[in-house]
Amino acid sequence: MKLSFAELTARERVAQLLDTGSFQEILGPAERVVSPHLALLGVPSAFDDGVVIGSGSLAGQPVLLAAQEGEFMGGGVGEVHGAKLVGLFQRALIHRPAAVIVLAESGGVRLHEANAGLIAVSEVMRALLAVRAAGIPVLMLIGGANGCFGGMGLIARCADWVVMSDMGRLAMSGPEVIESSHGVEEFDSRDRALVWRTTGGKHRYLTGDCDVLVEDDVAQFRRAAIGLLNQARPLSLAALEAEHALLAERLRRDGDCRDALDIWQRAGVPEPLRVTDMEADAIVRLKDTMEHLSKEPA
Repeated sequence: MKLSFAELTARERVAQLLDTGSFQEILGPAERVVSPHLALLGVPSAFDDGVVIGSGSLAGQPVLLAAQEGEFMGGGVGEVHGAKLVGLFQRALIHRPAAVIVLAESGGVRLHEANAGLIAVSEVMRALLAVRAAGIPVLMLIGGANGCFGGMGLIARCADWVVMSDMGRLAMSGPEVIESSHGVEEFDSRDRALVWRTTGGKHRYLTGDCDVLVEDDVAQFRRAAIGLLNQARPLSLAALEAEHALLAERLRRDGDCRDALDIWQRAGVPEPLRVTDMEADAIVRLKDTMEHLSKEPA
């Protein structure tokens, strides 16, 4: 039976993803390291500040892992939340695990801690890139109900590998933010099909922003993570320039598209309307076919 990744709490995801009984939490709830800001604003705190961090093993290999709790302030990043992530990455430089894995579920920076949260996001990005520069892979697993938006969306795209379910979402600005800033004519956040076509795992996989697409199943996330252990990607100027070239080409090709359906059709998807109903493995086969056809001589 499938065990839904999206329906589990952060701690349940950790327990199911790692080898049984291997997780050792750092700064757990008993330590009561909480945000110094929320109480001053009359906002309830969480004793882990909405993120679980620690060490464990995956298929017998040592890993460091963080899991954001979407049920606490939407997984929002604040000062302590961000500091725990930074500390985990810094720990990786000492212990050199097979990977640092982040189970990302966040709406971005907490508005209650805006400045502290923004600073925290920049510090997390710097710490993550230091880990990559040391040759340690960073994996982002995205499949929670709140998606991965805002500052965490930026952090996710700094990682070596992004694994998403078709339930997951990844973007800089969330649907409600875009609608409130530019109006419902620009983006209707109530149109769930549009939201998932634009930010969902299937679209991100087809456009190359996601490396591995899985079903909403913990076992599939686990298998994907095991396959990426010790698989660091080079962090270099050439790699950065290649990424910039890819984004420039995407803007040139798809800049006038108003819907993901237009992008899929332009990319060669034979029946774009069917994509939303296809299973993850069918999407993977579709992309493989498209890439094969694009390499064939004219």
